[in-house]
Formats: sequence, structure tokens, C-alpha cells
Amino acid sequence: MRHKKEKHMIKKHIPNFITCLNLLSGCTATFLAFKGNYEGAFIAILLAAVFDFLDGLGARLLKSYSPMGKELDSLADAISFGMAPGAIVFSLMTEMNVNQWFPYLAFLIPIFSALRLAKFNVDTRQTTSFIGLPVPADAIFWAGIVYSFSSLLMANAWLLLLFIALFCYLLISEIPMFSFKFKNLAWKDNRIQYLFLAVCVIILAIFQLNAFPLLICWYILLSAGISLFKKLKG
Repeated sequence: MRHKKEKHMIKKHIPNFITCLNLLSGCTATFLAFKGNYEGAFIAILLAAVFDFLDGLGARLLKSYSPMGKELDSLADAISFGMAPGAIVFSLMTEMNVNQWFPYLAFLIPIFSALRLAKFNVDTRQTTSFIGLPVPADAIFWAGIVYSFSSLLMANAWLLLLFIALFCYLLISEIPMFSFKFKNLAWKDNRIQYLFLAVCVIILAIFQLNAFPLLICWYILLSAGISLFKKLKG
């Protein structure tokens, strides 16, 4: 009986342990960002996204949902997908020859990420899909674009400001975004996911590590296109 209880306790905390790995990756990404190591920060955020996926998968497989796990997940996401990308953009902006207060605009990213997470936690509509851009996608966009196109951004401060304004809006917008979760393996029930993945493979094959901001843009455009099509249809 005692052995069974201990086994249950271990199983219960496995998803939380994975969430803590997400948080650790986010902390590492933040540290590396402030050091100007954009490649390392990019990889750390990708790792955080993997752990964020695995903790949810683990909770479903082990049937170990808990209020603590939900809160821990949000707190970890606020660091990994809010503070970390904000730190990456802040660090890049400090390298620009602009006003000394300019870099602090980067912290709009963690602010709007926190608003997105709070909205998600209380919004009962977001069970099988998303409303607004998910914070992991936002973080991957920022980490990827700074890693791949930092020179372009540094030469065009207006473009960076435009992206900050656009993606902060997308985080809290009412635009429906499809979920990456497969209901089953049938084409009929997962046509959008299969289409998304097929184009992702092509983009990755062409651009390799530089593909990630393009993948997020493809996700946003596909989601917005589907939403527009549904509105026009009915």
C-alpha cells in the first residue's frame, strides 16, 4: 500500500518536474540574452518550448492534472516566453545607436505575455484552440528573428518597433488560432494541422535554423486566413 502511494506521488509530480525544466531553460535564455549570446538564448527558448509541450503531454498521459501544476506552468511560461524574449530584444536594442530609453520598450513583450497568460487562464473558450497568439509562438518568433536577422533589425529601428507593436497586439487579440494538438491521425479531423506541418517542412528545408520566425508568421497567416474564411462563409 505504501509503495503504491509513493508511486502515485512520484507520477503526480513528473509533469511539474518537466515544467521546472521549462523554467530553467527560460532563466538560462534570459541570462544568455543579457550577455548578448543570441544563439544560446534562441536554443534555450526552443528547449523551453519542448518542455512546455511535454509537461502537458505528460499530465494527460499520467492523468496527473493539479491546480498547482496549472499555476506553475503559467509562472514558468511568464519567464520562458515573456521575460526571456523581452531580454533578447532589450539586449539587441542596447546595441543600437538610439535614445538610452529606447531599449525599455522591449519589456512590453513580457507585459503583454503576462496579460495573455492571465487571459488564457480565465477564458473558458480556449479549450481546444487559442484566441490570440500563444506565448511560446511569440517567444520563438523573437528568439528566431534576433538570432537570424539581428543586423537587419539593428539597421531599421522602425521595423523592430513595428514588430513589437504587432506582436503585443496579437498576444491579446481576439483572433482565433488553431491548436497544434492532433485529435487523431485521420486527415479529415486534422487537415489544418497537416497542411501547417507540410509547409513547415518545406520552410525548414529551405531556411534551416533561420526558418523559425517564418514558421510563426506562417502559423499566424494560416490562422487568420481560416478565421476570415469562416466569417465570410457564415
